[in-house]
Amino acid sequence: MIIETKIVPYLTFVEETIATALRKISENKHGIVFAVSEAGRLEGVLTDGDFRRWVVEQPAIDLERPVSEAMNRTFRSLPRDAAPERIAAELSERITALPLVDDQGRIIAVARVGAAVVRIGDREIGPDHPAYIIAEIGNNHQGDLSLARRLIDLAADAGADSAKFQMRQLDKLYRNAGNNNDAAEDLGSQYTLDLLAKFSLSNDDLFRAFDHVRARGMTPLCTPWDHESVELLNSYGLEGFKVASADMTNLDLLTALAATGKPLIVSTGMSTDAEIKQSSGLLHRLGAPFVLLHCNSTYPAPFKDVNLRYMKRLAEIGDCVVGYSGHERDINVSMAAIALGAKVVEKHFTVDKGLEGNDHKVSLLPDEFRRLVDGIRQVEEAMGEGGSRQLSQGELMNREILAKSLVAKQQIAIGTVITADMVDVKSPGKGIQPNRLADLVGRTMRREVPAGDFFYPSDLADGAIEPRPYAFKRPWGVPVRYHDFQRLLDKTNLSLVEFHLSYKDLDIELAKYLEGRYPIGYVVHAPELFANDHTMNLVSDDAEYRAHSVKEMQRVIDVTRRLRDYFDQPTDPLIVTNVGGFTTDRHLHPRECTALYERLSDSLKLLARDGVEIIPQTMPPFPWHFGGQSFHNLFVDAETINSFCAAENMRICLDISHSKLACNHYKWSFEGFCEAVAAVTAHMHIADSKGVDGEGLQVGDGDIDFRAFGHVLDRTQPGASFIPEIWQGHKNDGEGFWIALERLEKAFAA
Repeated sequence: MIIETKIVPYLTFVEETIATALRKISENKHGIVFAVSEAGRLEGVLTDGDFRRWVVEQPAIDLERPVSEAMNRTFRSLPRDAAPERIAAELSERITALPLVDDQGRIIAVARVGAAVVRIGDREIGPDHPAYIIAEIGNNHQGDLSLARRLIDLAADAGADSAKFQMRQLDKLYRNAGNNNDAAEDLGSQYTLDLLAKFSLSNDDLFRAFDHVRARGMTPLCTPWDHESVELLNSYGLEGFKVASADMTNLDLLTALAATGKPLIVSTGMSTDAEIKQSSGLLHRLGAPFVLLHCNSTYPAPFKDVNLRYMKRLAEIGDCVVGYSGHERDINVSMAAIALGAKVVEKHFTVDKGLEGNDHKVSLLPDEFRRLVDGIRQVEEAMGEGGSRQLSQGELMNREILAKSLVAKQQIAIGTVITADMVDVKSPGKGIQPNRLADLVGRTMRREVPAGDFFYPSDLADGAIEPRPYAFKRPWGVPVRYHDFQRLLDKTNLSLVEFHLSYKDLDIELAKYLEGRYPIGYVVHAPELFANDHTMNLVSDDAEYRAHSVKEMQRVIDVTRRLRDYFDQPTDPLIVTNVGGFTTDRHLHPRECTALYERLSDSLKLLARDGVEIIPQTMPPFPWHFGGQSFHNLFVDAETINSFCAAENMRICLDISHSKLACNHYKWSFEGFCEAVAAVTAHMHIADSKGVDGEGLQVGDGDIDFRAFGHVLDRTQPGASFIPEIWQGHKNDGEGFWIALERLEKAFAA
């Protein structure tokens, strides 16, 4: 049982809409909300079951009606001061959350089943949440508030979620009233008392430090060592408490902490299994939300004594979320704890390991703490969700390049029944994988397959999408290469084509593939990769590298101009490009991107752009570059896109797939993003996407609602042209493009 005093996620006002209440039920993940009056008095409850019963009774469903019409006015509640045993007895599989009220009937706490998630401030700690990382400052401030503030700033810069301190009332805590000159004390106690006397902050200075923690966007935590400190910290409004290993068996102090209703993070160093079981059992009976931290209380702890595997047993003993408080040297053990299930990590933090005090030598310096935070986040991301193996987009790309396919040994006519001797296995992996040979043999071919050509998944299906004329409200086309341009042009009623150039295409004689004049427009997509592994980067801080990128971009411009001799292109042709600005280890801070945009402006000034229009494409946060992933920083967010375009009088290519990935990653509104960049959008790439790096997916196979998106386009970008940029859509005579156009035509017409 958990008793939560942070009850806002469970509350809705009786006048609020049913839709609002349902949204809160979804967000709190406990299947219930409590409806209260403006005075906070409990009036009813709404559960998933209550809502279903209400729906059945309605002739027409209107979720904008007040929650008072759907709520259940017959409910169970108990006084907040009811005995824990009585509260626990009311909870069951049927009643998983119980309101606790004061003598005025106002809800002031919620008792609920289980302890899967603990809330501290606005952070949830549990199985499906990132680890909560605590910078344990303790007394490493040396009794100096200015040093405490400096440590807080450095902890925030390093990525900590919380900065933690300690509070003691020495005259109440020690039997000798904290006399650090007591000759009767043992050597260890004398040393500790002497340090505490010299290096403790006053209560008021601690509160000032807490204020600074909050100002830096972290949550202050503190370890109270005595009852008076508990009262002081609770009065201040601390949102959670840390319990030192030394007080794991102090049942009286644990009871006082549980009475605050605040979540507890409890270290278990120096305690036996039986003691941990006893203390956690007490906290469960009292309804205290808590986390147990595995800990070895030696400074520094030898690696052989850490015993990380104990965390699994700790979770079983405590029946709770677990974490790790480390006193060993370095950062690797704490990162390993994450892989074993730790959801809280606490490490001591200092600016100088040589300062006086026994905590400094086991503390991390700011750059070490930053590496710890980065490492933890990398391990969390790498843990995944288990389950069946899914191929990443990068793996799919490399599979296309490195794997093998089933290919035709000979010319195969329509109507031929495939036999094994007609099929060979060759690289690259653009067609059906070799393990599908048995599925292919015996199939009757519905298309002609030239000798050496690939077999495709559609050859195993009973139907296929055939190209036809399409109807859209705006100019549209498909991506082409020189070698397949004429073939794709003959298949449908294109308004334009977008030439996707390789660096070798820049040297091709255009007359080899083009002749006469074509009554359509064209767009050019500049290569990203050039000879000798040179990746386009017009913002590189290496002047020589950037100059080479400018030179290659000028070659693209020159080819684009020459193409105009073959097309009825009424305006300056567009050149879609990725201008660069990617990094290999992290995303840049916005202020770091300013210099990159300035270098881009300088590079653009070096280009002879008469007769063409360069339109940088919007980028995803984690783009794939030839089978490997990087971090992208430019043309990702709408604000800087608009700012740069206004300053340079430029427009963009809105890549729908890329920008949806950015919106997913940064939790932006996709509709809002499209509206924000509408005025600077000249052309669009349309494909689906999934998660934060699944780009170029077939329309309908990802996260984008294309019907809703079509309405956004009609409202915000009525004139922008588009192509379906489906990854590998050109295979099998453009099969992926025809599927996309078929689906887009239906979605956009709806």
